[in-house]
Amino acid sequence: MHYIMKNLSKLLTILLIGILISSCTKDFDEINKNPKALTLDNLNQASYGFVVRRAIVGPNYLGDPGTMQLLHSLFFDIYANYWATTTPNFLSDRYVQVSSWQNGAFNDHYANEAPQIKYAEDFARKNNLQPELAMMKIWKVYVYNRYTDCLGPIPYSQYGNMQKEVPYDKQEDIYKAFFLELDTAINILKGMSGQTSATLSKYDPIYAGNLDKWQKFGSSLRLRLGMRVKYVAPDIAKLQCEKAVTEGVITANADNGWVTTSTDFPNPYNTISPWIEYRMSADMESILKGYLDPRVTTWFSPALEPDPTDDPVGISFPYEGVRNGQTKNDRSAVEFDRIASDHSKPYTIVGDKGPNWFVMRASETYFLRAEGVLEGWNMGGGTVEELYNTGIGLSLDECGFTDHLNLAGENYITSPRVPMTPGIDKNTVLPAVAPPPASTVPILFNTGGSKEEQLEQIITQKWISLFPNSQEAYAERRRTHYPKLYPRLESENLDVPATSLPVRLCYWTNEYNTNAKMVNAAIQMLNSESTTPNGDKASTKLWWDKKP
Repeated sequence: MHYIMKNLSKLLTILLIGILISSCTKDFDEINKNPKALTLDNLNQASYGFVVRRAIVGPNYLGDPGTMQLLHSLFFDIYANYWATTTPNFLSDRYVQVSSWQNGAFNDHYANEAPQIKYAEDFARKNNLQPELAMMKIWKVYVYNRYTDCLGPIPYSQYGNMQKEVPYDKQEDIYKAFFLELDTAINILKGMSGQTSATLSKYDPIYAGNLDKWQKFGSSLRLRLGMRVKYVAPDIAKLQCEKAVTEGVITANADNGWVTTSTDFPNPYNTISPWIEYRMSADMESILKGYLDPRVTTWFSPALEPDPTDDPVGISFPYEGVRNGQTKNDRSAVEFDRIASDHSKPYTIVGDKGPNWFVMRASETYFLRAEGVLEGWNMGGGTVEELYNTGIGLSLDECGFTDHLNLAGENYITSPRVPMTPGIDKNTVLPAVAPPPASTVPILFNTGGSKEEQLEQIITQKWISLFPNSQEAYAERRRTHYPKLYPRLESENLDVPATSLPVRLCYWTNEYNTNAKMVNAAIQMLNSESTTPNGDKASTKLWWDKKP
């Protein structure tokens, strides 16, 4: 937190906050005894912005690469099949639920992030800071959604109950609460059109306190969550998605939500990518190569030792992928780090602030709206094809490809190209035979296709455009079963075969040690909401995971 050196009074305030927060990281039950530890007399509106900033950057891992690696990189990145691990002992790629990693990640949320978010919301309410209250309600929904979509039931409504035992909420109830929280927040912001939060304009690293943009973010979040429940509660999904579009969602890249990075709060990839522990997946190679997708040059670097034998005709494509689920022996024997692609340079400069961190983008809202029209819902105008094409175009624009041309100079959006084989697997397990493409879905919208064929196109392009937001891509894989991606080479999880996908993460060990009664009750909730009630396992589907 080097920014706090600017003046002594701010330094003292933030040091106090840091001391209080760090003193609360020992156990979840200790934090829960005093979740308002920050409500001290010398923390007032002048210092409030610092807490809000930490409440925003913390859940996005800025300045905290360790937690980011434990959860985002080692689970979401590889469950979305964006990346494959290349380090021999990183077995989460083989579907092993590594409890020590989960323990560190989820402890961090409830010991550090949750108290800051609660303090920021409670302080705004107590001091009648209405726009700030709305902002923090939206942020609370955004953050907690990420955790319930990992686990299912979590401590939510009674977090901070001042008791040692903290009850969990059913995921269905959490989602209902999310929609009510968004109702309150967006109603506040709708009455403050054109205004900026004077209190947070210097501290909000996403929108600098711009209330119109926060409202669009909140409505876009409603659209995302509404679509998430489509297969379990279609009436609620329709209501919430149509409401979101009526309120006004993000429709332009200028309103995209990105947490601004700095040298104090850098992109965590800039810290972990030089550790050389993962590389681009074979799925990414298959799909981006087949589509001649220009975004590959923005997100990835050429392999140090590329294989030109599987390049598209007439096109040099030095971007190489790795199959997920490699054996420990292969990771030791094969130099995957040399023959496969790393991040592009902006993500690998040590000490640099790195690219801004994703939150919500216009391309996603267009793909969500395209899916809504596919269901016959009122998504504010436009056909499925028009919204689909616009979503692709906005993602290309965001990456600087405003001409919308592919690597061969053709119009990307109207291209009939399909994924290609990633080439021969460089391992010792499989025979030296190139696998078929990960998918056969074309870019060009199939106007005569079935509803399911068109959905596959939407989600495949959404999967690409979400990069590097692997947590959302992983959720969408579970919800829709798209895009079609390669199975693991092998799985070491007896509950999840290599041809399947873990549908949740398991509860963390510290909770079993300090809140066991409530964890066991949560597992009963999880089973009651699931179509695969297997207990606290990676094979137990969440409440919203109901697609046949």
